[in-house]
Amino acid sequence: MPQTRLHDFRRGSLRFDVSDTGPLDGPVVVLLHGFPGSRRTWDAVTPLLAAGGARVVAFDQRGYSPGARPRRRRDYRAVDVVGDVTALLDALEVERVHLVGHDWGGFVAWRMAAASPHRLSGVTVLSTPHPRAMLRSLVSSAQALRSLYIGFFQLPWLPEALLRPRLARLLVASGLPIDLAQEYQRFLSGPQALRGALNWYRGMWLPDRRRRRTAPDAISVDTTYIWGNGDQALGRRAAELTGRYVGAEYRFVELDENHWLPERAAPRVAQEVLSAMLQDHSGTDASR
Repeated sequence: MPQTRLHDFRRGSLRFDVSDTGPLDGPVVVLLHGFPGSRRTWDAVTPLLAAGGARVVAFDQRGYSPGARPRRRRDYRAVDVVGDVTALLDALEVERVHLVGHDWGGFVAWRMAAASPHRLSGVTVLSTPHPRAMLRSLVSSAQALRSLYIGFFQLPWLPEALLRPRLARLLVASGLPIDLAQEYQRFLSGPQALRGALNWYRGMWLPDRRRRRTAPDAISVDTTYIWGNGDQALGRRAAELTGRYVGAEYRFVELDENHWLPERAAPRVAQEVLSAMLQDHSGTDASR
């Protein structure tokens, strides 16, 4: 079993919990979880990547780490959560990584690839389509119906009150294994944890007046996009449109799975990430 090192990093007043597994001199892959997970989302994927020679870093993101749970929704803008990833890379003292994201972590991966491609050797996104593809699908498919719950999550305190006792049951109904569903519910029972997790839905789209320039639509980083055709939340239309927004090498991998790809399809996910990382380095070698 590869050795896992536990540590943290700080960004201002926020402290983030980090797991760091595998050889310190291996190529670095950073894993970004989504709602309602944590770095435990990747427990089945991490040892497979480390066995393939990668140094695997996963952290509990903003709103999830106990030391990084700001209460205001405006503290969950896209620019802030992407900045957390950049701060992590700086803390690790690594220039470039292969970035992997699932669910909201996938959204962060898309934004990071658009805003800071020089920090990435490649990107693998699970489930989450490119943001522009998602927007187009809202008016050209049933995606708007699939996404109605996001409107409910905008309400103050009521979503927390209704989800807190029911979260595990709802996750199991959506196809997540029961042990993980119960683990996620326990994790989000901590002080302000569920509020922090839901603030991603409330704050991610808020405009950032500190920056005038918006991130470009086209992704210039080699990209692998993995989508489960049984995903209840994210439909086929957005998945198929995603390739239009990648201007570099692009692979679309469709699995006969639901939304919970890291938890249910870990061997295939690890295989695709390692394959993408191999392509990262062969491309780097060829350019020298």
